[in-house]
Amino acid sequence: MARDAGRPLRADAQRNRDKILTAAVRVFTEEGLDAHLERIAREAGVGTATLYRNFPTREALVEAAYRNEVAQLCNVVPDLLATKPPLEALRAWTRLFMDYATAKLGMADALRAAAASGSNPHAHSHNMIQTAITSLMDACTAAETIRTDISPTDMFAALAGIALTSAKPEQREQAERLLDLTLDGLKPVPAQLSDN
Repeated sequence: MARDAGRPLRADAQRNRDKILTAAVRVFTEEGLDAHLERIAREAGVGTATLYRNFPTREALVEAAYRNEVAQLCNVVPDLLATKPPLEALRAWTRLFMDYATAKLGMADALRAAAASGSNPHAHSHNMIQTAITSLMDACTAAETIRTDISPTDMFAALAGIALTSAKPEQREQAERLLDLTLDGLKPVPAQLSDN
């Protein structure tokens, strides 16, 4: 039986849940849809009963793991903006986006299976990521470190394109170069060049 979603978890139960989600992303990324839930429980350091108490089905675990990855990606934005200059915060976040894209690629079969079973692991993820990018770009625009004619939607499309072509772990160097190229393209054009 699944836990009562309306009740907050005890601290130890929340830690176990977080460890399960982290292990699930890693194992689904490595093994895909055929990953054994027992291995996920073992890697998380919990018993299978604890795993099933939190996630009664494979689909529930896949969806929760994916949503957790999206939440972590988006929830880090305020901290990045509080600790780094805006352009450096955006640069750091694009690297985290590639980590997320790599995990999502590894979980693709499991996400498709979850979607086929009627759940929607992608619900709200697009809007959450778009909001994160908008916050970062708004901060950069206010600091006058990026051009004003590039929208967050454009940036999301560029990041998605990089992820589609270079999200595999062995392509990380290429992804880094493409991210740098994209970020360089955001910088304002010097006045003397734009007048020519």
